[in-house]
Amino acid sequence: MARRISWLKLLVLMVMSMFGLWASSMVLIVYYTLKQTLPFCPLQPLNTPGIALDCYAVLSSQYSQVFGIPLELLAVWYFIVNLLLVYFIAFGSDALSRISLKTLFGWRFIGVIIVPYLVFVELFLVKAICIYCTVMHVAIIADFIIISYLLFYKRIVQLGVSPDSSQAEHDSG
Repeated sequence: MARRISWLKLLVLMVMSMFGLWASSMVLIVYYTLKQTLPFCPLQPLNTPGIALDCYAVLSSQYSQVFGIPLELLAVWYFIVNLLLVYFIAFGSDALSRISLKTLFGWRFIGVIIVPYLVFVELFLVKAICIYCTVMHVAIIADFIIISYLLFYKRIVQLGVSPDSSQAEHDSG
């Protein structure tokens, strides 16, 4: 199967989504399914002036669901779609790769515009921070920065040209 982007770019495009998928899956499985305390989340909230480090407060708040669906379930799907689109960019046909690249940028843009609201909810409405939510927020922002950099600055994919020959053309031209 032909690869359209270098292994390094493929890894960079995937790594933050994998962290986000790990964090959202941990919350979904450990907190929602097993009903257990999450690792790295203190049993007693760590109170700081005005804001507590308290995963339970965030995950049990009225803002933790949309239409009865836990935000972590939506996050799992968000990161899975991210990874599938990266796979299609790297290994899909010309048409699928082109469409996936544009879709990935739009998809990650949607993610990055939702993060400020989620951070606002944690800091000002719930007055607590969840470590796992913060990992997901950082992953979403980093994903958007990465795709923007590779798409607009580095020109990630030159469709119809293999990664090796496009580098040779770039070096000679």
